Amino acid sequence: MTSLQKPGRGWIAPLIAVSAAVLLTGAVARAQNLDAEKPPAKLFADACASCHRNPRGLAKGRFTLTLAWFLRDHYTSGPDSAKALASYLVSVDSPAAKPRAAAKSGKPAGPSRSPRPPAPVTGR
Repeated sequence: MTSLQKPGRGWIAPLIAVSAAVLLTGAVARAQNLDAEKPPAKLFADACASCHRNPRGLAKGRFTLTLAWFLRDHYTSGPDSAKALASYLVSVDSPAAKPRAAAKSGKPAGPSRSPRPPAPVTGR
């Protein structure tokens, strides 16, 4: 049996089609991340400040990684902005940040700031 087609010609058309598809999909413009290169405080102001007045207390003792996963799934445009915002929230809630605020106000930090109970009343 002899073939009318030369060997190898059956692969040319599919090869050209696949090559064209690869070249055309590679040239498609990628979506632009508008949150890229923004500082974390600006990310908070843009995304969170409408519901939360300040960033303190939002991390609630969570790890940066789990907080970044939550923010990436729900509130930020990408993993980089989620990591930056999570690190910012954790740093604002860290115990090291609280004594600095108390030192600026001139009041001592810690349990001595709580009000004292009233003195007992002695009856005559």
